[in-house]
Amino acid sequence: MCPACAPPLSAAADSTASAAATAAATAAPAAPAATAAPATAGRPPALPCRSAQPPDRNFMNKNQKPVLTGQRFKTRKRDEKEKFEPTVFRDTIVQGLNEAGNDLEAIAKFLDATGSRLDYRRYADTLFDILVAGSMLAPGGTRIDDNDKTKMTNHCVFFAEEDHDAIRNYAQVFNKLIRRYKYLEKAFEDEIKKLLLFLKAFSETEQTKLAMLSGILLANGTLPATILTSLFTDSIVKEGIAASFAVKLFKAWMAEKDANSVTSALRKANLDKRLLELFPANRQNVDHFAKYFTEAGLKELSDFLRVQQSLGTRKELQKELQERLSQECPIKEVVLYVKEEMKRNELPEPAVIGLLWTCVMNAVEWNKKEELVAEQALKHLKQYAPLLAVFSTQGQSELILLQKVQEYCYDNIHFMKAFQKIVVLFYKADVLSEEAILKWYKEAHVAKGKSVFLDQMKKFVEWLQNAEEGMDSFKEMCQSLCKFKCVSFQILVVQGT
Repeated sequence: MCPACAPPLSAAADSTASAAATAAATAAPAAPAATAAPATAGRPPALPCRSAQPPDRNFMNKNQKPVLTGQRFKTRKRDEKEKFEPTVFRDTIVQGLNEAGNDLEAIAKFLDATGSRLDYRRYADTLFDILVAGSMLAPGGTRIDDNDKTKMTNHCVFFAEEDHDAIRNYAQVFNKLIRRYKYLEKAFEDEIKKLLLFLKAFSETEQTKLAMLSGILLANGTLPATILTSLFTDSIVKEGIAASFAVKLFKAWMAEKDANSVTSALRKANLDKRLLELFPANRQNVDHFAKYFTEAGLKELSDFLRVQQSLGTRKELQKELQERLSQECPIKEVVLYVKEEMKRNELPEPAVIGLLWTCVMNAVEWNKKEELVAEQALKHLKQYAPLLAVFSTQGQSELILLQKVQEYCYDNIHFMKAFQKIVVLFYKADVLSEEAILKWYKEAHVAKGKSVFLDQMKKFVEWLQNAEEGMDSFKEMCQSLCKFKCVSFQILVVQGT
């Protein structure tokens, strides 16, 4: 140990060491000062300090542990990869279905019990292939096991009767299975999308059964309407398969639910404006769609598409109108443009008057002060009254305009007191007739702000009624006078003769 690392000596040990050093100095000959013994001569020889050795030498001198040859590392269970064996899974499912036979309750119980020992999550596509087609399907829809009848089953959708009730019973099997194993919901959706892409590989009867199954499952909410996007694939659209399949599917759907359920689901899935894509490009028009679906007994859907197309056209018309009004185009140009669009898109006048009102009111930034906004509104509407008068020539159009004015004044609180003034302005500008105003007052008003606006219009309506009664009296007087003149003239003629 080096002196720096040695522990301090005790007093006794120190005196003993000093005496030994004196005796050694007496016995030994005198040494030169340069070779004098160090002060620690009496201490035991110092051991080399381990910390003073280089770390690499210490590492090299360290004894290495022996290495076993032929050592095997055991793979953790979580890292083991299970073999993918769809054929083994298929054999088990086919055997169970064949044993259950035509008893769908037994099939449902078998599928429920088997899910606890078979990996439905991993073999979901194989499972649904068998339940729908009776065997595994290759890409494109061809059956893998056609040559081996023992590898397929007849107890599936494609081998069921082509009857709505029979297919509904199979739909119940799918419902029970998916309710029991919720994780199969997404896999089943993907399976139906895949089968719709394979429609060309199926016979017409199989297509019909698949359409009925899909329609029933869409009606009860097991499938979302987004699966229909597979029908827009070019390969089945060009062959006319997509439109034919869609008709059968919608019929089955509407046999379970009403037309409103179908249209709302299509609208929610953003498919309401894509129905024309069921037909080839040269037939993608509303007239062809309406004729095809009406002849198939689905007039509700053809009417729905017409309405949706009309809504799309109205949005485009409203956008263009808004731009023209913001640019302060002459009213004559706006009138010509609107009439052309009405003719080209077959838009009725009542549908256009509401758009015009909205665009006119959005064309200006209104004052926030209630006492000033009425004057601003009257000045603005007086400018565009001739435009509104052109497209309010029908009683229905006038009523719609009145209702739009009522709703606008209710929704924008600063216009609440301006309603009566706006109506009077339109009456004087021949935009509204007294018949339309009286009918609105009696029965055609909407609920928004009804009591406030009816109270505002009370005196004006009374004036209109009195004016109408006075006009009737004036007409009766004129008619009586005419009769009197005719009689007098006849008397004079007789007397003259």
